[in-house]
Amino acid sequence: MTILSSLTTGQLQRILSIKERIEALQSEIESIAGGGGGGGEVPTPSLGEEPPKKHRRSAAVRARMAAAQKARWAMIKGTAGATADSDEKPTKKRRKMSAEAKAKIAAAARARWAKVRAEGKKTL
Repeated sequence: MTILSSLTTGQLQRILSIKERIEALQSEIESIAGGGGGGGEVPTPSLGEEPPKKHRRSAAVRARMAAAQKARWAMIKGTAGATADSDEKPTKKRRKMSAEAKAKIAAAARARWAKVRAEGKKTL
């Protein structure tokens, strides 16, 4: 038994009206896409086509932008003498930790790990 033979007359009429609405909408879509519509719309590429290429900046423009950004950072960091062309980085004074402080930190870490191992917890 086919599906159509099991449908009532009312159901068949409803199917036909829906199908007619679909066909009307498809013809409207075709008229818009075929040039009968807006005109100012950007065409979307279909599955096989590649999208249009975007504008790229030239190497000279990118170099100028990079130099300007380096100059801005030099001003922010307070190294006004450093120019964008120089690759010198300002030297920072390094802090040194005393041997006593290192020993305290190491002892605390050993104590924490000993506690973890004593509780029998798994480590990573």
